[in-house]
Amino acid sequence: MGQHILDGNPPVQVYLRRSAQARRISLRVSGLDAKVTLTLPRGVAKSEGVAFAEEKANWLRQQLRATPQAHNVGPGSELPCEGALLRVVHGPGRRVRIEAGQILVPGNPDTAGARLAGHLKQLARTRLSLASDRYAAALGQDYHRLTLRDTRSRWGSCSSAGALMYSWRLIMAPPEVLNYVAAHEVAHLSHMNHSAAFWAEVETLYGDYASPRNWLRENGAKLHRYRFGN
Repeated sequence: MGQHILDGNPPVQVYLRRSAQARRISLRVSGLDAKVTLTLPRGVAKSEGVAFAEEKANWLRQQLRATPQAHNVGPGSELPCEGALLRVVHGPGRRVRIEAGQILVPGNPDTAGARLAGHLKQLARTRLSLASDRYAAALGQDYHRLTLRDTRSRWGSCSSAGALMYSWRLIMAPPEVLNYVAAHEVAHLSHMNHSAAFWAEVETLYGDYASPRNWLRENGAKLHRYRFGN
């Protein structure tokens, strides 16, 4: 439905959405990236929703002050890639490169975020394909396909048809975390549940998974706070 800016100090950007399931107007501040969403039930005018948000403006600012803010990625910012914190700088040439603790992005600085997102997705596909192939071979089973998404509720999934899905933001985590998630999803090719037998399979494929699993619990939400302007 678009966006609305609440005037004030500071201004608040509100994203509007309409839901057929909603029974009343609601406001939500995401704990992942501080995104403010105004949900309107069917039949409620946009102006009524905006008025509701205006009434809650002070509450919204209090929530936002208590929520870690999003990091807009661009020249001069820092970005994790495979567990290393890299400084984003403008670079020569035609492709994104990682050198000496920096990630060099050529072209228009205004589109650096989008170019970085594209580079990270390509790298994520390479790393996750290699890990999935390795674990599937060890398991002795094939998967159907591999897709990447920007999911918030899960880091990966495996369908009953053997389709693997991963969050591309795993490329920002340490490699052992990405590998653990790949082993976890590949193990579902044999066990479509989280039974003791499933976890035993994960340990057979990956090894002791306690550390990367805990890393995701403690740090995973932070990976969603990076905004790439796309």
